[in-house]
Amino acid sequence: MSAIILCCTALTACAQNSGGGASGAFKIGGTGPLTGGAAIYGNAVKNGATIAVEEINALGGIQFELRYQDDEHDAEKAVNAYNALKDWGMQLFLGSVTSTPGVATSAESFNDRIFFLTPSGSSTEVLGGVADPLTGIVNTPRKDNVFQLCFVDPNQGLASAQYILDKKLADKAAVIYKNDDVYSMGIYNSFKVKADELGLNIVSATTFTESSQNDFNVQLTEAKNAGAELIFLPMYYTPASLIMAQARSMDYAPKFFGVDGMDGILTMDGFDKSLAEGVMLLTPFNADSTDNLTTGFVKKYSERHGEIPNQFAADGYDCVYAYYKALEIAGCTPGMSAADICEKLIPVFTGSFSFDGLTGNNMTWDNTGAVVKSPKGMVIRDGAYVGMD
Repeated sequence: MSAIILCCTALTACAQNSGGGASGAFKIGGTGPLTGGAAIYGNAVKNGATIAVEEINALGGIQFELRYQDDEHDAEKAVNAYNALKDWGMQLFLGSVTSTPGVATSAESFNDRIFFLTPSGSSTEVLGGVADPLTGIVNTPRKDNVFQLCFVDPNQGLASAQYILDKKLADKAAVIYKNDDVYSMGIYNSFKVKADELGLNIVSATTFTESSQNDFNVQLTEAKNAGAELIFLPMYYTPASLIMAQARSMDYAPKFFGVDGMDGILTMDGFDKSLAEGVMLLTPFNADSTDNLTTGFVKKYSERHGEIPNQFAADGYDCVYAYYKALEIAGCTPGMSAADICEKLIPVFTGSFSFDGLTGNNMTWDNTGAVVKSPKGMVIRDGAYVGMD
């Protein structure tokens, strides 16, 4: 009898690891910070992806089963979370929500041949095979099964410099960036390249680290003394919120221009929203848009979670729908192995595949795995995001 039980257990494990479960659903996994300082990002992505899965499953065709693991914005924990999802039988990976964990898990998924489409892990190191904007050197091989639905960091830096110049937002700009974070460094490097090319005057460029992100007096004093009218903040919202508070305490009121990591600052516990008044950023998602897709998503998300969805929620939603459409085109079935699905999806994403979603119309992917779509300029007014364009 015990031999029969062991045999059945082994067969069940094999079935889970080789294809979909008994429900006939594709197994989608993701890792993200569901607790800790970056939890706003991870929970937003999870919530957006969950809504998409429920909508798709209600259609009665392709079915999905979604499972998320908490990685606490830590690379080692993200790899452990990824391995737990692989043991569960994950066939499609939503990647890691943030960049540093994403670099680690993209390497794992490349080796395992599990397709990777991240909503928000924006570093080029996640993709591999991308030239450094300063040196032109390609440091790592391209991970051919890894794709991003968010803007890659260099594109954010390039677009931000161009936008600041085109809108004539400042004659003198400062930058504060985090020099031990691939996300912040990647955006800063490309921003500097573009600013130098355009003649945008950067009068101060200062840094901080994970261990020093609680005191920005030195950085702000240098920017103020240099006459900076605008400070570019390529970082997540937690250190940005402290920079804004400390700038106010020293009677310094520059314009602040952020990137997608700033999205979520308005829902940060205990944050004085007046500090963010006038803050600008580029994002692919505008919750104020009046198209049916956006209004329907915002209504559903707000009713369920009691807040307006940010860009990360929209990216999570779009990732699931991109998978849905790509799986149809590729002719994949839930009984296929993750590796077989991966090999069928790669030519779809690198071919003529075009996708309309919350974060862009006619989205395509280039041969690096980066998405091609247009950013939108946003400004915070009276505690809400308002379109600038």
